[in-house]
Amino acid sequence: MSQITSPPGAERSDEHAGGVPESAPGPRRPILLIVALAVAVAVIAALIAVIVWPDDESDDVTTEPTTTEAPATTATTAAPSTTAAPPTVAPVDTSTAVFPYGTDDVRYTDPVEVARAFAEDLVGFTDPLVGDFMQGDSRSGEVEVRPMADGPVTSVFVRQIGTDGSWWVLGSATGDITTDAPGPGDAITSPVTVSGSALAFEGAVVVEVRQDGAREPLGTGYVTGGGDEMRPFSGPVSFSPPSADYGAMVFLTHSAEDGRVWNAAVYRVRFP
Repeated sequence: MSQITSPPGAERSDEHAGGVPESAPGPRRPILLIVALAVAVAVIAALIAVIVWPDDESDDVTTEPTTTEAPATTATTAAPSTTAAPPTVAPVDTSTAVFPYGTDDVRYTDPVEVARAFAEDLVGFTDPLVGDFMQGDSRSGEVEVRPMADGPVTSVFVRQIGTDGSWWVLGSATGDITTDAPGPGDAITSPVTVSGSALAFEGAVVVEVRQDGAREPLGTGYVTGGGDEMRPFSGPVSFSPPSADYGAMVFLTHSAEDGRVWNAAVYRVRFP
């Protein structure tokens, strides 16, 4: 029998065919490189995100204190405005009051006490008898003053001025002296002509021109009314240049017994 033999080179063909599995791992290497690169890119992206994100948060944190500090600055600025408000309040207008003087610090919370001080300090009464306060409207009234128990009445007109409850004297009047000129609130210059009627010992009436803040008169004059009944008087009174804007006309009569102040008419005047 004849034996079949393989053709020459058949073994090499089989070896070549069997070599395919040995060379298969070669084509998979590029795939592994691509995967590795992708992973590396992902890692780098994650690191960038971690680095950038805290910076953003830091910016937010820095911004918040700035926003919080703004109201504090506004509040600090507003405080002085509230404190500075009281000085804008208008001062008390005492231009209608003859006593006490607006330039002084003395204030009276009792209408009877301010009437007594006026009678003694401005008019010149000696130990006067001071009556009770007689209410007029809600902020004013009058107090009667006498040189002695059976002496004539001088009515002192008082009023509360301003918001502190203090009492002021607007003037005084007596039945034994009436005045025609100058009028209350008039502007006067030297010499000022005075006129009116009076009943006094020997008809004598002392006229003084006062200025605010001074005990001594700027000028003194004398006029004559009636000694037995009310009679008219008239005459000029000269006075020194004033240093104040306001003052008072003071008309006085005196006791026949000891010369003490007997009664008084006082009212406001101004100096132009």
